[in-house]
Amino acid sequence: MTEMPAQNWYSDTTATFGDRVAAAREAQDLTQKALAKRIGVSTKTLEAWENDISEPRANRLRMLSGILNVSIPWLLTGEGDGVDGPVENEAPNDLKDLMTEMRTLRTQMSQAADKIGVLEKRLKSALADSAA
Repeated sequence: MTEMPAQNWYSDTTATFGDRVAAAREAQDLTQKALAKRIGVSTKTLEAWENDISEPRANRLRMLSGILNVSIPWLLTGEGDGVDGPVENEAPNDLKDLMTEMRTLRTQMSQAADKIGVLEKRLKSALADSAA
């Protein structure tokens, strides 16, 4: 068994903010519901953070950092004090390739969702302008 270094596993290039929140929450053995309650937000809000749909405000980010026992820079970038990467068995190359492809696809999907949001705003604005 080999362990991937935490700085590589949770770096900005391999993990998202939501990935790091979920990993730190799991490392503290908390459910989404329990963490949401401790922070004072709805479970739906925490799910949105973990799914990279939205991000917390600074005060909630500070609370997350304290409750999850990780640094704010680690939550944002994967650098600093955080949780260790998972211990993995040495996977065959084809499985490693699949995992890499899945991470890439997830990043692309997140970026596409952001673009869709921008386009929706532009469309609403254009419709409002044409109705006026």
